[in-house]
Amino acid sequence: MSVVELSRHNATGGLSQVVARLIATVVAWNDARITRRELNSLSDRELADIGVTRGDIERIARGL
Repeated sequence: MSVVELSRHNATGGLSQVVARLIATVVAWNDARITRRELNSLSDRELADIGVTRGDIERIARGL
């Protein structure tokens, strides 16, 4: 997962925190999208080999 750190503290500190949270949200969404795509591309047999069912994919992608 990517991490964005904004270390400048000035009058726009609040705005930079909002932007950092927005970027973190987009990065998390994209990571979950990629995980879903990769797991969905596996066959049922391959998923069973790693102990995952199709019903688990969304939970795994969300990191729960």
